[in-house]
Amino acid sequence: MKRLGIMLSAILLLSTASQAADLGWNSGTSPIYSPTPATGWSGFYAGVNGGFGWGTLTRRPAAGIETQNNSNGWQLGGQVGYNMDMGGFVVGAEADLQWANIGYSEDIPGIGSFKSGIDFYGTVRGRAGMSFGPVMPFVTAGFAAGRGTTSITTNPGNVTTSQSATHMGWTIGAGLEAKATDNISFKAEYLYVDLGAQPYNGLPVGNLDVAQRFSVVRAGVNYKF
Repeated sequence: MKRLGIMLSAILLLSTASQAADLGWNSGTSPIYSPTPATGWSGFYAGVNGGFGWGTLTRRPAAGIETQNNSNGWQLGGQVGYNMDMGGFVVGAEADLQWANIGYSEDIPGIGSFKSGIDFYGTVRGRAGMSFGPVMPFVTAGFAAGRGTTSITTNPGNVTTSQSATHMGWTIGAGLEAKATDNISFKAEYLYVDLGAQPYNGLPVGNLDVAQRFSVVRAGVNYKF
């Protein structure tokens, strides 16, 4: 009986090993295991986004007291970028251009109305994240620039005098991107944008230095080529 048990055990072990070999468990072409990640992030992509911005508009007259006012508004735009997946750690670069109406307006007693805001802005940023399968949290930072417009509408006559200026500064933020398919992903991100101060001269109230600083929360969709 003892010898019969040993023989049965040996036959069972050989049979199991043979089945394992047939399934390819010990080969590099196994249908169960593959060294290639199922959801790689490497490649070029492009997409669209939309969101809401809020911040602070600072006015500094040539002669007078500096004032700060809350600004807000919507933004809509698109982005292009490239990711390089290094086995779970993803680095890349992204550029975007946004149409915006983030600004502030008020009535000025005895003069008319004041309005100032950002018409459009763009950023060029580096991105770095960690991939967890189809999900990637990331951080981002880089250069920002935008065009601002400040105007005064005087009464009576309803005459509007406006000036535009190019603002330059920086941005930093974080977000989360998730794949719906191999080519389509959705993202949500927060950016803080500091466009600094620029002079607006020739206005009815005199020359002004206007600074634009705001936060943006936006969502978007990307297509990877």
